[in-house]
Amino acid sequence: MTRFALFLVILTLSPLSAFSQSPEEKGLEIAVEMNRRDDAFGDSTSNLEMILRNKHGEESKRVMRNRTLEVVGDGDKTLVIFDNPRDVKGTAFLSFTHKIENDDQWLFLPALKRVKRISSSNKSGSFMGSEFAYEDITSQEVEKYTYRWLKDEAYEGKAAFLIERDPVDPNSGYTRQLVWVDKAEYIPLKIEYFDRKNTPLKTLTFHDYQQYLERYWRADRTEMVNLQTGKSTTLKWQGYQFKTGLSDKDFNKNSLKRAR
Repeated sequence: MTRFALFLVILTLSPLSAFSQSPEEKGLEIAVEMNRRDDAFGDSTSNLEMILRNKHGEESKRVMRNRTLEVVGDGDKTLVIFDNPRDVKGTAFLSFTHKIENDDQWLFLPALKRVKRISSSNKSGSFMGSEFAYEDITSQEVEKYTYRWLKDEAYEGKAAFLIERDPVDPNSGYTRQLVWVDKAEYIPLKIEYFDRKNTPLKTLTFHDYQQYLERYWRADRTEMVNLQTGKSTTLKWQGYQFKTGLSDKDFNKNSLKRAR
C-alpha cells in the first residue's frame, strides 16, 4: 500500500470532527466546557472590597456582600449589598441573568427609599461608579455570545486558548471580547473588551484563584482597567461559602429593601 493510500484509509477511519471542526465550533466547545465545570454549585455567599482609582491613582473603597443563587435552566440570581462607606450603606443591587431574554436588574437607593429598575438599554452604564458595567457583573451565560477560537496562546506562562466572543444583545456596550482561557481548568485568565467603535476599551485580569469543594474555582482578586480614561477598579473577594441554603425568596425586590 502506498503512503498516499494509507493516508486515505486513516482519513476515512478517523472521526470527522478531528479534521472539520471550525473555529466557531471550537470556540463554542470551549465556552460550553467552561460552563459545565462551574455547573451545579447551588448557591454561594462572599464578602468583597471594591477599590476605585482615578487616573491620578487616588483611591476610594467600598465594602460589600455578595449572594448568588444558581437557577436551573436559566442564568444566576445575584444580590449585592453595600455596607461601607456611609454614603452608600444600605444600597443593594439585584440581578436576574437570563440565557436568552434581557436580564432583569434593580437598584435600591436607601436615601430615596425606592427601588430603581435598570433599563436593558443601560446595561453598558457604570456599576456604582466603578469600571465594571452592569453587564459585566451578571453571570456570563453561554447563550449571550457567539464564539470563535483564534489560537492557542500562553498567558503569563500558562497554556491557554484565545477565543473571541461577540455579544448577541444589540444593547451591549461591546462589539467583541478577547478571552484567554486556562487550558487545564477552563477558567478565564484575561478579557479584553472593545467598545462600539471596535476600539480597545478595558481589560479584566483574574488573580490568585482558589478551588472550593474540590471543583469550583474563584479568583481572590480581579482588576478592571479602563484603557481610555486611565481609571481602574479592583475587586477583592474573600469568605466564600457554598450551598448555604439560599432560595428564591432571598432574591426578590422586597429582599432589596430589607437587605442588611
